[in-house]
Amino acid sequence: QVQLAESGGGLVQPGGSLRLSCAGSGRTFSGYAISWFRQAPGKEREFVAGIKWITGTTFYRDSVKGRFTLSKDNAKNTMYLQMNSLKLEDTAVYYCSAGSSLRFLTNYNDARIYDYWGQGTQITVSS
Repeated sequence: QVQLAESGGGLVQPGGSLRLSCAGSGRTFSGYAISWFRQAPGKEREFVAGIKWITGTTFYRDSVKGRFTLSKDNAKNTMYLQMNSLKLEDTAVYYCSAGSSLRFLTNYNDARIYDYWGQGTQITVSS
């Protein structure tokens, strides 16, 4: 079992920055792929960014490339998502997830490969 705890959400103006954290407990992240999904009101949950922990291979959805950056701290078993130049359309609940590193490379944006989910953290981008 992996427990995931997100933190770092909040209210920010357009163009601002936030950093999300996903702390894992129960098992080390080394055997997993760890990804962020988000869900806006009335919309389906969508992949944002993810990393295969052991190799550091990353994927980002097109709309966040160049603005969002993943990083990881092995010692803390924690992943970070640095979000810059935030836009109104980034408003959503952001979820951290852990899943199969084997399937990650071909199915990284498929929520079904992720077995563990955090409770989510709200990000609101508003002026």
